[in-house]
Amino acid sequence: MQQNISNGIKMKILLTGGGTGGSVTPLLAVFDELRVTRDALCDFEYLWVGTKSGPEKEMVAREGIEFKAIAAGKFRRYFSARNLIDPFFVIIGFFQSLVIILKFKPDWIITAGGFVSVPVFWVGWLTRKKMIVHQQDVRAGLANKLMAPLAKFVTVTFEKSLQDYGPEAKWIGNPVRGKKLEVKSKKYFNLAINMPVLLILGGGTGSAFINKLVLESLPQLTKICQIIHVTGKGKQPALKKNYPNYYPYEFLNTEQMAEAYAAATIVVSRCGLATLSELSYFGKPAILIYLPGHQEYNARVFEEYGAAIVLDQPALEKNFFIKKVKKLLADKKLQADLSKNISEVIKKGAAKELAKIILKN
Repeated sequence: MQQNISNGIKMKILLTGGGTGGSVTPLLAVFDELRVTRDALCDFEYLWVGTKSGPEKEMVAREGIEFKAIAAGKFRRYFSARNLIDPFFVIIGFFQSLVIILKFKPDWIITAGGFVSVPVFWVGWLTRKKMIVHQQDVRAGLANKLMAPLAKFVTVTFEKSLQDYGPEAKWIGNPVRGKKLEVKSKKYFNLAINMPVLLILGGGTGSAFINKLVLESLPQLTKICQIIHVTGKGKQPALKKNYPNYYPYEFLNTEQMAEAYAAATIVVSRCGLATLSELSYFGKPAILIYLPGHQEYNARVFEEYGAAIVLDQPALEKNFFIKKVKKLLADKKLQADLSKNISEVIKKGAAKELAKIILKN
């Protein structure tokens, strides 16, 4: 394959996923890896298919990737009035995908999850395209369960997930944009050097629960640490007064996130795999507050490996939260242990492994 590529054959890759940033980041890490390969061996042409309203359009636009939106319905395994409407969006998405794929003629179709990808994969299977499904979370979601039987390759983040996909699946870890998150300068946050830093992340779209918890905890926490709080767009809490040492942001771009990770003494975070993979990559001591559902399975793996402190959202209130933050900030040995364990809980080099699969097959 490399011989053909070096002779100037262009490979077309259709990336699909969205609705949240969690299904986007791993594919952008693979894009980064293939871009290095392109410089040495070949050229690639990319197209991203995602939702109309998710954050993916903005995320991929920054990388210069062409984007097309399709209608996206969701397959719910519980009662909802939307179940009567969404099948029509899935059908529309199928025919939109058919037009896109027949025109673009991709060599590969790749997803890391998201219901918007399902009609794309159905069309990909009908048109005999090579396809890859990457399973990020420990527990397989319905969208990936629907797509995996149609794919040429299935890759997983955790060894435990192999039982959902059989012996043909490949355990590779989760792709991380590590090079993009390396600090190039320290100019965005005006932080004191003699006070610890607490970085708080609510996931790609923010967490109303964590935002409220932080707001209630500010009077005490701002006395002992500086707080960088990524609230999510449109979710920045209204403060009755400005707190010293508190820096809320609705959104941080890649360069700003790199500086935030570098500055952080400890991190409080949701349990989406994109963020957990970054915490593992940088070895950051973390307190995890999972969103009830599939995130709990992710959190329990980290807890099992002694890689993070896990707090259960249903029973969590401000005094217990403050106590846990204070304890971790004061315990340097616990920080060191968590840092070591979290850096080992996810396999490294996943983006390279996925790039190898694409180039060799």
